[in-house]
Amino acid sequence: MAKHRALLFYHASIILILTLSLFCKATSEDRKVYIVYLGSLPDWVFSPSSHHLSILQRVVQENGSAENLLVRSYKRSFNGFAAKLTDQEREKLSNMKEVVSVFPSRPLQLQTTRSWDFMGFNEKVKRNAGVEGDIIVGVIDSGIWPESDSFKDEGFGPPPKKWKGACEGGKNFTCNNKVIGARYYLTESARDEWGHGTHTASTAAGNAVKDVSFYGLAQGTARGGVPAARIAVYKVCSREKSCSAHNTLGAFDDAIADGVDIITISVSFTAIRDFDEDPIAIGAFHAMEKGILTSNSAGNNGPSGATVSSVAPWMLTVGASSMDRRIIDKVVLGDGRTLVGNSVNTFGLNGTSFPLIHGKDVSRNCTEKSAGCEQGCLDSDLVKGKIVLCDRYTSGVSEAYKVGALGSILTNYINIDDASFVLPLPASTLNNAEYNEVMSYMNSTRDPQANILKSEVIKDLVAPIVASLSARGPNLILPDIIKPDISAPGVEILAAYSPNASISIPQDMRRVKYNIMTGTSMACPHATAVAAYVKTFHPDWSPAAIKSSIMTTAWPMNETNSNISSGEFAYGSGHINPVKAIDPGLVYEVFKEDYVNLLCMKYEESMVRLISGDNSSCPTGSEKGSPVDLNYPSMGAKVAAVEPFTVKFHRTVKNVGLANSTYKAIMSPNAKVDIKVVPEVISFASLNEEKTFDVTVAGSGLPYELRVSASLVWSDGTHSVRSPIVVYTVPKIMSKET
Repeated sequence: MAKHRALLFYHASIILILTLSLFCKATSEDRKVYIVYLGSLPDWVFSPSSHHLSILQRVVQENGSAENLLVRSYKRSFNGFAAKLTDQEREKLSNMKEVVSVFPSRPLQLQTTRSWDFMGFNEKVKRNAGVEGDIIVGVIDSGIWPESDSFKDEGFGPPPKKWKGACEGGKNFTCNNKVIGARYYLTESARDEWGHGTHTASTAAGNAVKDVSFYGLAQGTARGGVPAARIAVYKVCSREKSCSAHNTLGAFDDAIADGVDIITISVSFTAIRDFDEDPIAIGAFHAMEKGILTSNSAGNNGPSGATVSSVAPWMLTVGASSMDRRIIDKVVLGDGRTLVGNSVNTFGLNGTSFPLIHGKDVSRNCTEKSAGCEQGCLDSDLVKGKIVLCDRYTSGVSEAYKVGALGSILTNYINIDDASFVLPLPASTLNNAEYNEVMSYMNSTRDPQANILKSEVIKDLVAPIVASLSARGPNLILPDIIKPDISAPGVEILAAYSPNASISIPQDMRRVKYNIMTGTSMACPHATAVAAYVKTFHPDWSPAAIKSSIMTTAWPMNETNSNISSGEFAYGSGHINPVKAIDPGLVYEVFKEDYVNLLCMKYEESMVRLISGDNSSCPTGSEKGSPVDLNYPSMGAKVAAVEPFTVKFHRTVKNVGLANSTYKAIMSPNAKVDIKVVPEVISFASLNEEKTFDVTVAGSGLPYELRVSASLVWSDGTHSVRSPIVVYTVPKIMSKET
């Protein structure tokens, strides 16, 4: 009997242990990392971390210790924390009065020898060298390779006295007088194993390094826009773990408190988020409070409309455009025809032609997917010594390389401008028409053959053109604020790279110190550097004034298409012009209280007070205003289709040019609308004097899904202060939704 009882007790114990184990596992799996945003840091909280734990403990008392669930406290520049929560705990926190928002820590996506010269920003440009050496660029990205020639500190003195940060780069990481600070929020080091962060950091503030190329392509001097500036690195991304929202917000918290002058972040969401759930918008708002401008990539989800994810007006949102250096390669068919393709192809086939074969004819265990050369579809024995045609770019290149094809010809149906990307084997990307030409040749020839030539550099006379991958407006969160703000070089940019990172697909074992990359990630640090350059001449200017100077001095870009995903919704105010940006003549100022009033149009007063950290009162009734009233350098408005409309933009400009000056309004009109400027002449008697004016746009009714563009230029004969004017209607289905 005793033995039987012991056996029963043993089995009961096992069942209990298994039950508890399953319960704990379920509890662990049910918890996700959420960001609990509490707004600005309150003056009355002595220990933010303790306050965060006490808030957390109130909702997790029945489930254990809050300390084990707290992931990170944001306590240096703003108020909040990240914690592992259940849905029930998240809901309880959301209902607390002191909480602005609770949102999941979603993943974010990481989105040059010639580019600076293309913009007229050569090595002999006027500089304020002493001040530039005190500028600190905060880079929130995938880390940095500190030993790169682009980051050597020869000739650099000690870090600026204002620097409050630290070199906490982790394992085998050393800072110097160029890279003065480093922090990491995942992995064991701030070292860049991906290459992305090294590339963006060197584009913004890398040293001038001569005789750089990518296997002989794009040879020249690689340099950042502000090479004398210092760099502080905040690693929030890795190839294995991508980028998370809570780490990104932690980087903002540290960068602001460390004393950086400007922040560059080439990271964005694939989906658009409202401001209270967007860690970049939240971090950038608190950076703006401290006089720090944040430059953010627009995203790589173009060319479709309403894809831009960086939409907060207190950030500088940057789209990607081409420059006058273009990298191409050529496909020579067996009948002598030569087709121009796009890829960064460092391989040559020694002038020899090889058999052409289509993916569907060399497949194994695949039917519908074989034409695209999707993963696992190609037979390695059948592709050996052949050039394989793949109907899909993304899957085709990696599969062709993996199975050992001699080369590949790919098609890219989406990116019609076809920026060239580094490929791991002899390959070329053709547009749809040229790819079909190859297919036609192959199907009409008994022994089709081709040769793929090594890439070459040509002059692109139509640059700059917005890259098709660059995300477009209109702005889904604030439809009356034009985004992106500006366009900058982001196509085929050569810059420093991590020698530990693959240069194309992960299986590509080639390693380089400088690599060619394309995306809005590459455009963003160009704009960052220009903003830093402006700050060296105007250290007391606000983030909005610096942003205004960049936008109003941009080169106008032309777009004949009038649909809502092109024109200003692709390039903003135009292509960035660094030399002109330091002397804009007039600026449009926007201060914290203006942004607070804007937030009042979206959120309750109690929430706005938490965000602003003061006793801000929201206007009510007719005084509440509209986003078109924000003193923004560009002027945009969404109007109802088919109905008559009148939109008034009230603006104020500050004189930062000549003390005694008179500006006249010059309109670039549009026949579809009537535009009036009152007054048409504004005069200034002193610097920093302000004048107001109104721009009224009226129309009898526009059809659905139409963008109407015009522009206003204030000119004193020396300065041209240009603002794009856009009114637009959305598709009928979107109009019903809104």
